[in-house]
Amino acid sequence: MPSERQPLLEGHTVSKYFGGLAAVNNVDFAVYPGEIVGLIGPNGSGKTTLFDCLSRLQKIDGGRILFRGRDVTRARPYQIARMGLSRTFQSVRVYRKMSVFSNMLISHQWRDTSLLRMLQPSPAGTAHRAHELLEFLQIERLAGEQAGRLSGGQRRLLEIGMALMPNPDILLLDEATSGVNPTLIETIKDRIRALNEQGKTFLLIEHNINFIADLCSRVYVLNHGEKLAEGTPKEILQNEAVIDAYFGA
Repeated sequence: MPSERQPLLEGHTVSKYFGGLAAVNNVDFAVYPGEIVGLIGPNGSGKTTLFDCLSRLQKIDGGRILFRGRDVTRARPYQIARMGLSRTFQSVRVYRKMSVFSNMLISHQWRDTSLLRMLQPSPAGTAHRAHELLEFLQIERLAGEQAGRLSGGQRRLLEIGMALMPNPDILLLDEATSGVNPTLIETIKDRIRALNEQGKTFLLIEHNINFIADLCSRVYVLNHGEKLAEGTPKEILQNEAVIDAYFGA
């Protein structure tokens, strides 16, 4: 990656401890505008904890986090969301008793933390964007369905749509293919690639190695909370330390 380019999102010796356990330990990383970057590692390696730190759901115990060159180490979650960072979660988070369309509308208003603002009717432009995104994600036909009645893959697509509503610059996707059937995995992959071509940047936690290899230009590997390796998918798949730690000796 050219050194003159400024990372969109970066971490310097990021650390997070739970009691005496280092869930994330002195991790350095950078994601540049327009990239799709993978984050892999064994279960319990600290991937989701790092996402929680980046989205400010967890306070870090050491290091710094920068977004567009600005120190956001002490920012609140809504502040970094307003700056242009959205994420999804390992366990899909949608409002199951609300319609798919209502989920989209309310997610646009996460950027305003006041309850009154969230309960106000959405502008026509917001509704139009919701319909456009649902069509782009190929679930517009489900707009009136209760979110809890969707399949696992459809809920994943809805959650991605909700994360896209505020028009973020970078999306952090936590296991977007977990519990998804192969056909919808291909749909998710295709939509991520199309969004990337439109300028969106991605950081992906993923256990599906083929998914990572097909999409990502670079991959970081965590193990026991520490950065084990980084490189292209090909380099990572040939790295003996990664093979031993992640895939099994």
